[in-house]
Amino acid sequence: MHHASDILLTLFLVFVAAQIGAEIAQRLRLPGVVGEIAAGCVIGPSVLGWISPDQILPGTPLDVLAEIGVVLLLFAVGLETRLEDLKRVGKIAFLVGVLGVVIPFAMGSVWAHGSGFPWSNSLFIAAAFVATSAGITARVLQELGALQRVESKVILGAAVIDDILAMLLLGVVVSLQDGGGFEPLKLLAVLGSAIGFIVLVGLGGARVMRWNSAWLEKPHSAHSSLAIVLAICLGLAWLSTLLGLAAIIGAFLAGMIASETRQQHTLEKQTQPLLALLTPFFFVVTGSKIDLAQLGSAQALWMLAIVTVIAIVSKLAGGWLGSLALGRSAATIVGFGMVPRGEVGVVVASLGLAAGVFSDRIYAIIVAMSLLTAMVTPPVLAWLLKRHPAEAGLNPDAGG
Repeated sequence: MHHASDILLTLFLVFVAAQIGAEIAQRLRLPGVVGEIAAGCVIGPSVLGWISPDQILPGTPLDVLAEIGVVLLLFAVGLETRLEDLKRVGKIAFLVGVLGVVIPFAMGSVWAHGSGFPWSNSLFIAAAFVATSAGITARVLQELGALQRVESKVILGAAVIDDILAMLLLGVVVSLQDGGGFEPLKLLAVLGSAIGFIVLVGLGGARVMRWNSAWLEKPHSAHSSLAIVLAICLGLAWLSTLLGLAAIIGAFLAGMIASETRQQHTLEKQTQPLLALLTPFFFVVTGSKIDLAQLGSAQALWMLAIVTVIAIVSKLAGGWLGSLALGRSAATIVGFGMVPRGEVGVVVASLGLAAGVFSDRIYAIIVAMSLLTAMVTPPVLAWLLKRHPAEAGLNPDAGG
């Protein structure tokens, strides 16, 4: 039973730690998200223990706030992403998404099998290499004011495709663990419903908002428009989970259709205080979920290094090859933008631990890999974006 005073103290500690971590990171010329994740590692169960393991279990107040935080973050990113912009990079984003799943899954499964795991378990481990954490990259792009760059549009579009394929792939490997074998018709039905949801909401919702957004202003409250679109955000996030997708996909789509309204800029300003309050919880909780004691041996650290290199190289290769039509520098930016695994890898690792596929050490290594890719990518991505300013001549429709 969580007492109100204990919950409030935990929220206070997490929020203050996030602010201190972000400030230190920014003074070191790193994106604030790096400091927030590092703060989670420091105050988590492995170091100071200010956050106990039972406080970050699914359904706990801290976990719920973290989930709301990342949902709002992707909603805000969607607000700055017009449907027409995504259409312009559609072919390249699709290619990036597909290659960004196939290459990491192949490399991850070969490494796991070569390390002594049976193929069924190896495929489960490989699934943790697949899905990009849109929340990490989106925060970096937002902090740098780079959401309008063509590379950012490709990354965000590819992340949606990436998530659909990752969830489908996870369904396959879970069915293998259950001994039920493949069910092609069921998997096709899941894929079809996911694509239908995205097309219906993305195209249909954007069209409705573009034609008639005056109804958002009919209620008398000064914040009526924000309240209505936030309700849409939560509703679509819930529908996403029903279809087997991440909640952040529905939130991103909600923001994207809200970007078609004439109240777009007002909505962007009104969401900023909510983001400042809630998104730090997501990044601190993400950093607190690693048990550093499992990484205390040279063998574990060597395995972690190999896994992290595979995770980075495989995603970088998929993103780079898929977006090469934009030019090499832009392709490198896209490749690194697809590298973070973050909460997605943690979720897959948790499923593997619950299913008895992973030992505590493998679980810790997969989680650490997810967090390392989340911490390594932001400074590299920030450096690349500053080193290679947006080029007016980029043609997102080229090739692909």
